[in-house]
Amino acid sequence: MNEHVSGDGYGVLSEPATLTIQRRLHGPIERVWAYLTDSDLRRQWLAAGDMELAAGTAFEFVWRNDELTQPPGQRPEGFEAEHRMQGRIVEVDPPHKLVIAWRDSGDVSFELQPRGDLVLLTLTHRRLPNRDTMLRVGPGWHIHLDILVARIAGTTPEPFWDGWSRLKREYERRLPA
Repeated sequence: MNEHVSGDGYGVLSEPATLTIQRRLHGPIERVWAYLTDSDLRRQWLAAGDMELAAGTAFEFVWRNDELTQPPGQRPEGFEAEHRMQGRIVEVDPPHKLVIAWRDSGDVSFELQPRGDLVLLTLTHRRLPNRDTMLRVGPGWHIHLDILVARIAGTTPEPFWDGWSRLKREYERRLPA
C-alpha cells in the first residue's frame, strides 16, 4: 500500500478530487480481472453491461443494487431500483489495468497487482466534481468492493443498502468539508 491508502479499507483522498481505495482479493489475477470485465460476474458485485475491451469504446452499466445481496437492506430515499450510466474505456491492459471514464463524474482506474496468492486491487476515482459526489461515490465503491471480496472468497456480504448507509456516515466524518 502507499502513503495515500488507508489500512482499514476506507477510501482516502489521494489528491483533492481523487478517491483511492484498495482491497486484497484471492487470486489468481485472471479471476479478479474477469470480475471486472465480464458482465455476468461484474453484475454480482457492481453493475451489468457488456464492454468491448478496447480504448475508446463506449459502454453502459446498469446498477440494480437491490439484487446484489439478500436481503438488500433498506434503500435510502432518493435512490431508484435501477440506475444506468454511460461511459467509455480509456485504457485497457489485461489483466493489470482498466480505466473507464464517466460522462459527468470523472474516471476510474482499476489496477491489479499479484501479491503471492492474493491480488491487490487499487481503485482510483479521479476528477470527482464536489464533496456531495464524493459522499455518494466513497461509500458506493467501498461497499461494492466489499461485496466483490465476499463473492471471490465465497462468503456472504452484508446487506448492500445497510452497508452503504453506515459507510456514508463514516465518509461524511472522514472526508474534509
